[in-house]
Amino acid sequence: MANQISNGVKIINQEITINELKIMAEKMFGNLVKAVVDIERGIMAVDAELHADEEAGLIKNGSEQKDLWGINLYPALKTDDFIEFDSMINLRPRQGNLTRGVEDEKIQEKIRLIVNKLIKK
Repeated sequence: MANQISNGVKIINQEITINELKIMAEKMFGNLVKAVVDIERGIMAVDAELHADEEAGLIKNGSEQKDLWGINLYPALKTDDFIEFDSMINLRPRQGNLTRGVEDEKIQEKIRLIVNKLIKK
């Protein structure tokens, strides 16, 4: 289930289908959907032009910035390439993340588990 919030951002807290993601991708970028995952609450925001808009929507909805990580989802891909760990919001020197990627493999695994729980392939 998706709750619509400002700027078209949708918060996903229940399973959606890969076809729903494909429709979002076609509307926005063609082949990808930007998403921000809250690794503590097990939810994510999707369907916005910028990760920063999704991050702001989740914070407005009660998330803490330290728990939010930006990714890109490629709904047409079935392999590990389905999730790309790349976003400007991931630059966090205070948390030891010095690149746009998600450097901590434990955080990557949390993100994968949440995405796989929320998206029915």
